[in-house]
Formats: sequence, C-alpha cells, structure tokens
Amino acid sequence: MKTIGLIFGTRPEAVKFAPIIKALQEDARFTPILISTGQHREMLDSTLAEFGITPDLDLRVMRDKQTLSQVTHRILEGISDGDHLAGMDAVMVHGDTASTLAGALAALHQQIPIIHVEAGLRSGNNLSPYPEEVNRKLVGQIAALHLAPTMGNSANLIREGIPENRIVVTGNTIVDALEWGLQNLGSYGDAALEDLDDDPRRVIVATSHRRESLGQPMREIAGALFDIAQDPGVRIVVPLHLNPLVRSIMLPILSGLDNVTIVDPLPYLSFCRLLVRSDIILSDSSGAEEEGPALGKPTLVLRDITERQESILTGSSRLVSRSRPHIVAQVRHLLDDEDAYREMAEAINPYGDGCATQRTVAAVAHFFGRGPAVMPFVPGAEPVRVAA
Repeated sequence: MKTIGLIFGTRPEAVKFAPIIKALQEDARFTPILISTGQHREMLDSTLAEFGITPDLDLRVMRDKQTLSQVTHRILEGISDGDHLAGMDAVMVHGDTASTLAGALAALHQQIPIIHVEAGLRSGNNLSPYPEEVNRKLVGQIAALHLAPTMGNSANLIREGIPENRIVVTGNTIVDALEWGLQNLGSYGDAALEDLDDDPRRVIVATSHRRESLGQPMREIAGALFDIAQDPGVRIVVPLHLNPLVRSIMLPILSGLDNVTIVDPLPYLSFCRLLVRSDIILSDSSGAEEEGPALGKPTLVLRDITERQESILTGSSRLVSRSRPHIVAQVRHLLDDEDAYREMAEAINPYGDGCATQRTVAAVAHFFGRGPAVMPFVPGAEPVRVAA
C-alpha cells in the first residue's frame, strides 16, 4: 500500500481534488493523507464539507495582510516542520497556487516524488496570471509525474524538456466534480436567487477576482456590466468575491440596479445550480473557463490571454479582454444573434469526459508499478456535456 500526501489550500484545489481523494480512499492500493494549508479559509472549509472531506492535518497558515512571500514561506515551513511528510511514497499537488509550490518544494527537500495534477498549462506570460504561471512552471521542473488535462498541456511540457513517459493526459477532474455536483444540487444558497427558476429573463453570471484584474481593468468590467444591465431582458448575477479591493470597485457601480443581483460567494453546489440556470458566463475565473464548456454555456473570458487555449480553439469560450465597450459588444452579439449563441453552446468541450479521476488513479498506480499504462484522454468529435 502506497501512502500519498495530497496538499491543497484553495477552493478550486478542493473541488478538483475531491474526486481524486474519494477514489484514492476507496482504492486498497493507496493510503491518502490530506494536508490542508488553509490558504482560502472560509470558502475552503465549506467546500470540503460539501464533499464530505476532512483533512488529516490543517496548517491554518493564513494571517491578515500577508504578502505572497510570507504565505509561501509559512506553508513551506508548516509542511516541513513536524515530519508531516515522513513515510510518504509521493506527494500530490494541484495546479499553480502558493500551496502547490510550497508543497512541491517541501517534498523535493525530503526527496519524495512529486505528482503534479493539472500540469502543463501555460499562458506564455510570467506576469499573467501572476504568480500562477511561474508557480506551475517551477513545479513542472521538479515533478516526477505530470498529469496533464489536455494534449496541448502535454505538448507544453515536452517542449520544456519533460520526458514523454512521465506525462499522462487525463482530462480535467473539474468535469468529474461537476458531474457529482449536478447529481446533488440543492438550493441557490441565497434568498435573492430563489426566484431565478421563474424569471423569464436571460441570466448572465459574472465573476471577477484575479489579481491582474484589480484597478482599472475591474472598473472596465464593472462598467460593462452596468451597460449590459440597461437591457431589461437580462438579469445579471454577480457572486462577489470577499476581497475588499474587488468589493470597493464593484459595489459602487453595480449596487441598486434592479436587474443586477449581487450575492456573496456561493457554496459549490449552489454555484453549480446557478451555472445550470445561466445563459451566458462572463468571468476571469479558470474554473468557469472549464465549467462553461462542460455545461454548453457560452463563456466570455475577461482576460487578455489565457492558459486554457483549448476552449478558445473549439469555440466554446472567447477571450473578450477587460475593455468595457468590447465586453458589451460581445455580450450583445450573443444576446442578439441566435446562430452565434448556438455555435458556442454546441461547440466541443475539450476539457474532460468525466473519467479524469479514473485515469489519474490509474496513472499513479502505473507510476508505482501497480497497474498498466493509461490510455490518454482525447476529446471526441461530438460535444461531451455534463447533463443537469
């Protein structure tokens, strides 16, 4: 039996790790040890509770007004102290957060093999997203096994000199998590949304939180939402990030508009229900870039560049930058042109088929000589949809 430490600290990591955690817990070949850094305290705890997951260790590293360097240092120190990784056969990290980088470094310092889930994503710009682009590139240089969601991610790793036999294309487990979520939908999670199912207006879900969006770019986004809200035939739902900087920009512009509903961040299952009800998704969130295509929802990406190029290429999402007039024009195009809307809604979902967890566990087993090689995920010609 192989002992694997899974290190995570943010809500997106928890969502994407949850199917893997469940599968490893049910597999007699593995003993998973769950280490939470607590990087996103409130949203992380509620998400873990929804999935019925309890960490074996909670580092509780967050303090008020910490810098990125301080957060990364505290996570690395917290993992390294106390022999928390002693006896582990591998450490699994996900994506590109401070928890990812610090967890990988802690494993490297103890010469424990690193398994990198959601490996190989690249925007090509070290400052966008920042610091995520650099984090994942650094982890890519020290990981022993790279679990890439797509063939494009695998190609990125190969170009960087990673041996092909250390890469497995699995698909993204966010699709697996979404399938589970849609089988367990509850309420909308906020009384202000309970009339959504009876509302005949077209629903736009809008989120923005990225560090590079703060300041004038976010004011452009908020202004675009204000302009779109002048159409009485739409309803905009804004799950607003808890970051005070985000709120200080969004609230003065959007508060008081009759067809803009502002709510606090929703529980995962409630957010799944909201996405199902939506007609258009407008977001700078990486999760939304993947969830939208899986649900057949046209997704407009509020960024200038993205590491998730696959849905741009298939047409299920579109980069619309953070320019107020451009955002408004792109939304109006989808609202006014049924053919354009249908083309995006029916485009191929390139991110997964609901079997990424199965491939992930099989790849880990093969890594330890406990199973055969894994057939890679390849999107088919037909759209793969997660049915509500």
